[in-house]
Amino acid sequence: MLKKILSISGRPGLYKLISYGKNMLLVEGLSDKKRFPVHSRERVMSLGDISIFTTSDDLPLSQVFENVGKIFDNKAIDKKAYATPDQLHEFMGSILENWDEERVHNSDIKKIISWYNILIGAGITDFTTKEEEEEAKADEPAEENKD
Repeated sequence: MLKKILSISGRPGLYKLISYGKNMLLVEGLSDKKRFPVHSRERVMSLGDISIFTTSDDLPLSQVFENVGKIFDNKAIDKKAYATPDQLHEFMGSILENWDEERVHNSDIKKIISWYNILIGAGITDFTTKEEEEEAKADEPAEENKD
């Protein structure tokens, strides 16, 4: 699901990919539903390509959002409750035990909260992609038939 949700540098909010052409994308704002073209010279990042630094492997943003959704019951987060650096670190510690405190900055944590609220506001609560679900199923051992 997050592969088609985009962050565009210099523009606030998140955008849904509608269509793409040779030198531009057609996107729709998740908050205001307005459509507009984004040219190839603009920096665009898919949320499906973003991961968070941990002390072991990097964790995809979809998994981070899943953890946030479980803790906050898929409801919006009050940004004012996480205003200070200590509160932001407490928030990250509650959703990820092994996050890398040196490489994950306060601005990154604020983006996670902001993006999560935008996605919840747009009615998106399932953050896993079909590809991730298929990979998880492929990793599970096959059940043996006992007849």
